[in-house]
Amino acid sequence: MSAESRDPAPEGPQGWPLGSGGHSGNSGSGQCPPPTMPAPWSLPRWRAYVAAAVLCYTNLLNYMNWFIIAGVLLDVQKFFQISDNHAGLLQTVFIGCLLLSAPVFGYLGDRHSRKATLSFGILLWSGAGLSSSFISPQYSWLFFLSRGVVGTGTASYSTIAPTILGDLFVKDQRTRVLAIFYIFIPVGSGLGYVLGSAVKELTGNWRWALRIMPCLEAVALVLLIVLVPDPPRGAAEKQGELAMGGLRSSWSEDVRYLGRNWSFVWSTLGVTALAFVTGALGFWAPKFLFEARVVHGLQLPCFRQPCNSEDSLIFGALTVVTGIIGVVLGAEASRRYKKVNSRAEPLICASSLLAAAPCLYLALILAPTTLLASYVFLALGELFLSCNWAVVADILLSVVVPRCRGTAEALQITVGHILGDAGSPYLTGLISSALRARRPDSYLQRFLSLQQSFLCCVFAIVLGAGCFLMVALHLERDQAQAQQPGTGTPDGKHVDCKDGESQSLLSGTRASTENP
Repeated sequence: MSAESRDPAPEGPQGWPLGSGGHSGNSGSGQCPPPTMPAPWSLPRWRAYVAAAVLCYTNLLNYMNWFIIAGVLLDVQKFFQISDNHAGLLQTVFIGCLLLSAPVFGYLGDRHSRKATLSFGILLWSGAGLSSSFISPQYSWLFFLSRGVVGTGTASYSTIAPTILGDLFVKDQRTRVLAIFYIFIPVGSGLGYVLGSAVKELTGNWRWALRIMPCLEAVALVLLIVLVPDPPRGAAEKQGELAMGGLRSSWSEDVRYLGRNWSFVWSTLGVTALAFVTGALGFWAPKFLFEARVVHGLQLPCFRQPCNSEDSLIFGALTVVTGIIGVVLGAEASRRYKKVNSRAEPLICASSLLAAAPCLYLALILAPTTLLASYVFLALGELFLSCNWAVVADILLSVVVPRCRGTAEALQITVGHILGDAGSPYLTGLISSALRARRPDSYLQRFLSLQQSFLCCVFAIVLGAGCFLMVALHLERDQAQAQQPGTGTPDGKHVDCKDGESQSLLSGTRASTENP
């Protein structure tokens, strides 16, 4: 439910909020007088839904930026004269800068205006994307640098936007809104391929794709400034920012708290495995499908620009369709199953990853013999991978206290990208180039080298499933700790009489009990 209706905390006979022990706030007997409970923050329901729609639209553009280069990768390689391993480095630079800046944005998002931080990020990534379209071939290093700046800008959005949604909605409604929000990861990724390849076909120049995106992002920036509020941290759970202001912990204390939260730790490792696979698959799959069609005699090799972009369009369409279905299936299965099993979320993540592993393996192995079967199993693999996006976000929001969620999102993004998709495109390209160097120079051997370099993704998926099974062992305990009204200081520090005002406010709040 949106943060519209609020129940006052229970009061004693003098109108003071009751503490956790049920005693009225009396200044006598040596006790500290509790302060007046601040007025609860509220927002009309329609405003919350409008804000969610704007955030979803901007998330679409965010992930289009991630994969718009992959949609025209062959043309970029021809234009800048770069090999497979250097092409993979493009995505590594993008993700590397994203992960380095994510903790900074997480810190800012937990302590300063989230709206201002998001606006700065949109300006940064749109400006860098536009300027990169004017770089000449002899300055390929500058193109790599511009992709890094785009990654820095997108870090602000990936880190902060989910926490705003977490402060606008609770319970089943939060699950549904997050499902819609995370639908735009695969949809945006797929449309990135489609936009890049379609604009190149219309204009004959792949760089125009980078010039169209800033126009769409300018609209997103205006809508964000006008329509999206910046709710107090924990507003939806009735743990208002004012109630927690006196207990503001340091960044190092937040990190120590998250390091002891085993549901967060294991889910982060599971997300890392998922990011490893989606990073490699998203960057190299269009080229893999192109070379598969060349091997089958359905397509001529690309020797000069513009290269045929049909495979980018096909893979983009597959990503959009399977992403929508997968995210909805995962979120709905989680919503229904956790009514009978409180550990439903990590179990759904683990089972969907275990189903995706054989699908991806068969898609790779069958590609040289039957292209249709390869497409079918690739689509199924993408569908099962997409089941996780909304569910893992819901896990994080349910096991972490509200005032640490920005830092938690940042750390999950950082670790996931450092060990996941920051290196997987480069590693895949590096293995492909190493295998190709020891084989005859033919299109078949090039294809087989790329095919075999993909096999490491299958093992990563299985490891990710094991991590989510570990989450299931700790989930209930960590959720209970995150929902305790007195959960204020992550290290459980005692707050004495001089800090009594903050402690009284915290102990006077109760977990949200409103129905969706």
